[in-house]
Amino acid sequence: MFWFLLITMVVVVAAVTLAVVGGGDSEVLPEVAPEQLVDPLPAARPVDRADVEALRLPVTARGYRMADVDDVLVRLGAEIAERDARIAELEEALAGAAGGPDREGDQQ
Repeated sequence: MFWFLLITMVVVVAAVTLAVVGGGDSEVLPEVAPEQLVDPLPAARPVDRADVEALRLPVTARGYRMADVDDVLVRLGAEIAERDARIAELEEALAGAAGGPDREGDQQ
């Protein structure tokens, strides 16, 4: 009985191995191209909250693809820097506009 079970286990393991590895020209497990990030962030307009919430990065066996994450972070960093510069410019213009008439009115 022991020999029968041992031979049966060897045959089953060999069959599974051949099925996974491929026992000839037929492919049991075909090669699949890795997922690539199709940049969902809009190029024609600034990124908004809905774009970031809709962003889904492709997952690999060990997490996210580092290049895709880096690309998204660089894009978001550039957009934030651009917005910060625009906010500073507008605040400066507002301070100049608010300070200008008051000073002239105080002098009269």
